[in-house]
Amino acid sequence: MSGAGQPDGRPGTGFHGLMAALLASSAGIGLVFPLTSIYISDQLGLGGTGAGTYFVAMAAAGCAAAVLGGPRADRGSAAAVGAVGTTSLVLSYALLGAAGGSLPVTASGLLAGVGYGLQYAAITGVVTALVPAAGQRRAFVLRHVMTNAGMGLGATGGGLLLAAGRPAGTLPWLYEAAASASVPLAVLFLLVHRRRPAAPAAPATSDNGVADPAADPPGYRTLLRSRPIALLMLAQALFATAGFTQIEATVPLLLHHGMGIGLAGVSAVTAGNALVLLLLQHPVARRLEGLAEETALIAAPLLWCAAFGAGALATATDGAARTALLAAFAALFAIGEIAYSSAFFPLLVRFSGPASLGRGSALSSLAWSTGTAVGPPLGIAVVTATGTGTGWLALAAGAAAVLAVTLLLHRAAR
Repeated sequence: MSGAGQPDGRPGTGFHGLMAALLASSAGIGLVFPLTSIYISDQLGLGGTGAGTYFVAMAAAGCAAAVLGGPRADRGSAAAVGAVGTTSLVLSYALLGAAGGSLPVTASGLLAGVGYGLQYAAITGVVTALVPAAGQRRAFVLRHVMTNAGMGLGATGGGLLLAAGRPAGTLPWLYEAAASASVPLAVLFLLVHRRRPAAPAAPATSDNGVADPAADPPGYRTLLRSRPIALLMLAQALFATAGFTQIEATVPLLLHHGMGIGLAGVSAVTAGNALVLLLLQHPVARRLEGLAEETALIAAPLLWCAAFGAGALATATDGAARTALLAAFAALFAIGEIAYSSAFFPLLVRFSGPASLGRGSALSSLAWSTGTAVGPPLGIAVVTATGTGTGWLALAAGAAAVLAVTLLLHRAAR
């Protein structure tokens, strides 16, 4: 497999193969991702305690794996770390599909956490190794789209399969299918590792992102003493808390419970968001390449403020006007996602420096995990206490908080 990019900055076949495998893996995970708590608590008969134990084990193992995998990825083994992580995911879902008690369920949660933690610590370094610098911003957008499109396709397919058969007999096989779907990604990571020489350690970066030839490769503490890195990690946690988790957890409640929109309508808003991601990824990413990464990152929360504002306006309308405003919400949020993926990961590469990119990715994983743990309960509590219109405005206020941090990051990066 050739991993080299084209002379004009376009990714080579290695990157496209990796993205195809990532799409398949994400689709497999999407088959079961929304169903796991129900499967463990109801079908396996372990109740809410069993489901909670699974997710706690996954979160704890994910944090530990990211921290341990980051330095390994920095030693030129990012693709190997990705291969181990993906293999752990394969074993996790295969075990959960065959599980019959609390011990294998807990073991599955631990394996899943290791898998996700190692993957996150590795994938940014693998992409930067496969794609020339001129094409990396669009490559990170494509990675985001492949992950989200795959999850959406998988969730749709899983729903159709469950509707066509008996859930009790179908669910275990969906987990085995999820395990099988991640095998190609593990193989692609392994091929990339075997066919690319280990990258030599690069100089560390100073606080303003400029390489410092005299410095040792920075560790976790040194990275966090860098103001741009610290602000980028804070922004990552807030992007997850106030943005990505809210469209998954809180927005459906606002649409269904607060605005009386049926499940088909809620699904249509989600599908519209995914469709805009697919259709606009290239033109929007191309336009964003004309902006500095720290400027492009500001666009994401700014667009999300507008998106949540459109949702708030939709509560005061009905008919075609409401449909148009909800379509605007889905589109604006999707364009903000493109701005985020186009800017965040190149900034992570720049501020971490090549010698500590694995560690920087691990910190990013921890920040993301913090946001995904805090975001859903916080968002649901706020909208439950405030009502529908105020709930939308509260989400806009959260996006404004993200905007404030990205503005501070813009100053620190100059």
